[in-house]
Amino acid sequence: MNDDDALPVNHHADHPGFAGVTGSLFAAIFLVNGRAHARLAADITGVSTKDRIVDIGCGPGNAVRTAARRGARAIGVDPSRSMLRVARIVTRDRAVEWAEGGAEALPVPAESATAVWALATVHHWRDAVAGVAEVHRVLVPGGRLLAIERQCQPGATGFASHGWTADQAESFAALCRSTGLSDVTVTGRESGRRPVWVVSGWRP
Repeated sequence: MNDDDALPVNHHADHPGFAGVTGSLFAAIFLVNGRAHARLAADITGVSTKDRIVDIGCGPGNAVRTAARRGARAIGVDPSRSMLRVARIVTRDRAVEWAEGGAEALPVPAESATAVWALATVHHWRDAVAGVAEVHRVLVPGGRLLAIERQCQPGATGFASHGWTADQAESFAALCRSTGLSDVTVTGRESGRRPVWVVSGWRP
């Protein structure tokens, strides 16, 4: 595997723009830009009242609120206090919880989630191996991982690199399989007007 095939590592973890006042401004932007991913995740998962969703890197909470509106209990996890502050301000649903934390150490009990979402956030993870291991830990048997990332071209830099190339999507899928998830698939979809990669797998 060459460098272009490898998973992005720590693109923006501890991004200074996600803290303080600037973080709150980004949160406001994500409130608008994150709606399409939230709808897509809920549609693919088929969210119902039987679900408990964990959203890793929830930002201002679009996907968490979407899950709650469809009857699920949901918890949003994010390392940014600014993001979580905005999420709490704009959320009224009592079925929603928020927790500060990252993918590598989810503040969630083992076997407590029917679905774990990572929507345009895996490229922020410090350690993808640890993150997927945590996903496996918190999923109930039969629970589902859903990761969505925008499609990027090999060699892209700057904002254009925020996402996955086709090889990176396949690499993440391979990591999921090696961690014990089954029926892992990689598909191309549309989220709003943007092409995205969707990686989905189940805990046996």
